[in-house]
Order: sequence, then C-alpha cells, then structure tokens
Amino acid sequence: MDSIAALTRRIQQFRDERDWLQFHNPKELAAAIAIESAEIQELFLWQDHAGSQEVARDKAEALADEVADVAIYLFEMAAILGLDLGAAMLAKMEKNAEKYPVEKARGSAKKYTEL
Repeated sequence: MDSIAALTRRIQQFRDERDWLQFHNPKELAAAIAIESAEIQELFLWQDHAGSQEVARDKAEALADEVADVAIYLFEMAAILGLDLGAAMLAKMEKNAEKYPVEKARGSAKKYTEL
C-alpha cells in the first residue's frame, strides 16, 4: 500500500475509528503539520553538517516517526481540502522548474528571484 490514495484511505479509516474527524479541520491540521515539522527541526537543533548526519543515523527511528506524522497530517489535509495531492505536487514541480531552470539553478541555493 503505497499510493497516495491508498494511504489517505488508511489514514481516514484510522481517524474515523476514533471519531477524530471533529478535530481535523484545516486550521488544526495546519497547526499539527507545523508542530510535527518543528519536532523534526528539534532533533537537528545546534548541529553542524557532520552532526546532522550523525543525528540522521543515530535517531533514524525518531526521525521516521516525525516525518510520518507530517505526511499523515498533510495527506489528510489535502483530502479534507479536496486536493489531489499527487496532481498538486506535480503541478508545483512544473512551476518550480520554470522558476529554477537548470542552467541557472544548478548548484545554487539562491531563491529564484536572485538567479
């Protein structure tokens, strides 16, 4: 089970078995995504590049849990908003390809307005 639609159905089943839809409105899901994202950041806090690589190895399970939490809330938010998440991701990648053409963006961390 790895398609966006299949995962979303499983997330909704889990939620519905617990009668949590009443709590899962767009505002609350946006907050949950931000909070879970901050928990990922917390694991890397004050680490340089080498330290962050060590954290990624040593705390792989905790990182996987936090990344999964973000994805779960994101998938549910997309469903509640009526978004086709896969289509939205592909459309955004197309927009990014226009903003960041390879010949200008390759190897650069600059924002598209600075390229």
